[in-house]
Amino acid sequence: MRAGRVDHGVDHDGAVDLLRRSYAAVPAGETVRLAKRTSNLFRPRSAPSAPGLDVSGLGGVIDVDPVTRTAEVQGMCTYERLVAATLPHGLMPLVVPQLRTITLGGAVTGLGIESTSFRHGLPHESVLELDVLTGAGEIVTARPDGEHADLFAAFPNSLGSLGYATRLRIELAPVRTYVALRNVRFTDLDALTAAIGEVTATGAWAGEPVDAMDGVMFSPGEAYLVLATFTDDAPQVSDYTGQGIYYRSLPRRTRDWLTTHDYLWRWDTDWFWCSSAFGAQHPVVRRLWPARLRRSDVYHRLVRLEHRHQVAARIDRLRGQPARERVVQDVEIPLEGTADFLRWFAREVRMSPVWLCPLRLREPAGPGSARAWPLYPLRPGQNYVNIGFWGTVPIAGGAADGDVNRLVERAVSDAGGHKSLYSDAYYDREAFDRLYGGDTWRAVKDRYDPDHRLTGLYEKAVARK
Repeated sequence: MRAGRVDHGVDHDGAVDLLRRSYAAVPAGETVRLAKRTSNLFRPRSAPSAPGLDVSGLGGVIDVDPVTRTAEVQGMCTYERLVAATLPHGLMPLVVPQLRTITLGGAVTGLGIESTSFRHGLPHESVLELDVLTGAGEIVTARPDGEHADLFAAFPNSLGSLGYATRLRIELAPVRTYVALRNVRFTDLDALTAAIGEVTATGAWAGEPVDAMDGVMFSPGEAYLVLATFTDDAPQVSDYTGQGIYYRSLPRRTRDWLTTHDYLWRWDTDWFWCSSAFGAQHPVVRRLWPARLRRSDVYHRLVRLEHRHQVAARIDRLRGQPARERVVQDVEIPLEGTADFLRWFAREVRMSPVWLCPLRLREPAGPGSARAWPLYPLRPGQNYVNIGFWGTVPIAGGAADGDVNRLVERAVSDAGGHKSLYSDAYYDREAFDRLYGGDTWRAVKDRYDPDHRLTGLYEKAVARK
């Protein structure tokens, strides 16, 4: 046992044994998939024909070590559970994705991002090692170097096509009790991107340190950077888990304070702004809607019900309304092209608000440059802005469902950016392989899943299998 280690009493060996037995129960030749009820994905998938992998025992925190600032976590552990285990020690994961039920394994194999990403990169960059159940049914421990370094490098953005993480050891960062926020308004997008570049380079704005940074664009003439500083002092504390709605506070307040816990989950209560689609922002509905059910996983279940039963779509047809295309995407655009992309998006797609989250691959503590990750090849040393937009747009006469998403994909590629794969994708295989490390993926796939028991990356992301 490591000195300082706080054991959380998880029977990890028993959970892995259960996982192995469920793998053995999948008939030879059948595709291996997770038996998992919840998901933060937005792409429909075909129904499995065989029993799935039992991951029911893999949702815990194994231990937290305040001395080494590390945690051992099971692959299906949610960030909500992990944060609850680390905050009492004055620690947090280096990057905490914005939705409570995102899992550690999901954030690493499918990418995640948040307001500390301009300093710490993406969640997989704080992983020291991970155990992976491969498609061949073996559990291997992958590290940045050594026998399974190829799997370690290719695992991020592999979406379960190379295996499933059963255990991860990750770095943690010290954190304070409160977060002080400055909501800085910009009426010019070039000025906003210049400010992002300055904060990224200096770690400060207007003489005050910045520990976390994200923002919202309501229109090209009204956007906000939210500059956050961890602190032990707060003259007052806001609460956006009740009647208050977080994103609406940005135009009204230049200064704000939240507990660190509430800051980490500030976007979850209203799923950024998407809760409005369910009426949860209406004052009367909000008072009647229990606070414990105002959270992203509840809204996501409602979306899945709509996908299955198409109630709202049928009502729209009865009313003579045009069909609507789902445009739910997160894209990374190089900082120097971000203002132009945002203006294009406001003109052509016309969805608002949009989320802005600056990103830079994590720089090493010692000499050397940030490492590249072959299945999501952001450039080391390049500043990016993640732009998130989530909603629907009417399908214009003569257009087809998917046309707007294809337009976005072309614009992202033209800007030298990349698109996350948690939602709809329309690339042909040649373009997909070029953008998402197809040659590297195939080599690692053949080594760790020689019989291709796991669904391929293109098949998952584009073919919805």
